[in-house]
Amino acid sequence: MFPLQIVDCDRSHKRARTEQVVHNFDLSDIGDRVAGEKAARYIRVMKVKDADILIVPGYTNSGPEHWQTRWQSKLSTARRVEQAEWTKPVREDWTASVANAVNEAERPVVLVAHSLGVTAAVQAIPQFRKPVAGAFFVAPPDVSNPEIRPRHLMTFGPYSRDPLPFPSIVIASRNDPFCAFEVAEDIAAAWGSLFIDAGEAGHLNHDAGFGPWPEGSMTFAKFLTELKQP
Repeated sequence: MFPLQIVDCDRSHKRARTEQVVHNFDLSDIGDRVAGEKAARYIRVMKVKDADILIVPGYTNSGPEHWQTRWQSKLSTARRVEQAEWTKPVREDWTASVANAVNEAERPVVLVAHSLGVTAAVQAIPQFRKPVAGAFFVAPPDVSNPEIRPRHLMTFGPYSRDPLPFPSIVIASRNDPFCAFEVAEDIAAAWGSLFIDAGEAGHLNHDAGFGPWPEGSMTFAKFLTELKQP
């Protein structure tokens, strides 16, 4: 198990505390820190059966051994947001696919996005017409970095700096080839997300050793229990 750090993204008073056991970390402040005044609308704790869990893969899709695919097969209400073109992503098409999936949902949505899927989900928010209960974002890429490859991923940027309108977690790696750790931390701060330091974990995909990802599963399970139905 890799150690996780929960980082306070208040950039004027940053602090971190290391948690060796992921299910011990405290997410109880998510509602206050992210949902703010919307907390009064929440009525009960959310369970898997209460949500439409949308799996949003990134560039080239998530293969059969990727943690997203594994979670999709185990979560009864999970479904994948499919893209017409996985290897030549077009921002407008990808964001429309995410928005359509959200707007077709019959229950409050929980987004589980990885890599460019995070970018597409965030850029699609203005098109959402159905409630999103929360978002679990892993390894967002730096789409403003001119060194990113393939370069056309920059067409997905820049990220909105507005706080997200729902509770969220951002998990980032210290040696992600697609995003510097400090950039991910800054993005999470702007969004009002709980930021989790995964240590040196590459791009947090199957190639980096994250097919089975029990720590991620426990983190997501804890996050889900902290969400309230809109």
